[in-house]
Amino acid sequence: MAGLFVTGTDTDVGKTHVAVGLMAALRQRGLCVAAMKPVSAGCEWVDEEGERGLRNDDALQLSAQSSLAIPYRTLNPYAFEPAIAPHIAAQQVGVSMRLDVLQRACAEIEARAELVVVEGAGGWLVPVNARETLADLAVALGFPVVLVVGVRLGCISHALLSAESIRARGLTLAGWVANEISPQAACIEENIAALSQRLPAPLLGRVPFDGQAGAEGTAAFLDVAPLLEAVFERP
Repeated sequence: MAGLFVTGTDTDVGKTHVAVGLMAALRQRGLCVAAMKPVSAGCEWVDEEGERGLRNDDALQLSAQSSLAIPYRTLNPYAFEPAIAPHIAAQQVGVSMRLDVLQRACAEIEARAELVVVEGAGGWLVPVNARETLADLAVALGFPVVLVVGVRLGCISHALLSAESIRARGLTLAGWVANEISPQAACIEENIAALSQRLPAPLLGRVPFDGQAGAEGTAAFLDVAPLLEAVFERP
């Protein structure tokens, strides 16, 4: 199975911004790339081709960067309207999210693409149901992990804890991205330097704050060579 699992140190750290940039960079390398957003919340009802359904903006951004047309329900199997933790949103509408459903959807996508970029929701240990988290999905898929660090106060501890948990589960932390989510953040240089010294993975890039940057613009700041090595040259 060839893929990457993109997670973050928290919610609102720019996972999607980085994920679409990674997809653009991978496509520039000539790869057939597809994406998956297993779980999403804060979705809106839309009418599409005579069918009414919930759509998530992050999932749609990922879809736009895909080399293939993937059915939305495969791309984003669990989509919920309330902008709250997905497992709570699922409870409110009587849905029990299952990892096997997510694994099957990912396998469908992977059968058609050379590489699948799977973007989590929130941080690393976001619950899927009463027993499992998105970290368990990452383990089930076995993909190398990319950690998106929103550079702000507290990011050092959040990043190191996430990295420790990723590695404790036997997964490869293939790289991390320093995403500058606020131009007013204090000690940006110092935070990135501290993380570079401590995280056991290569810094794939430093993405400057730019609310208007598209996928190709973000791709210019990212080095995907370590990811290709982790995905295609691992034992």
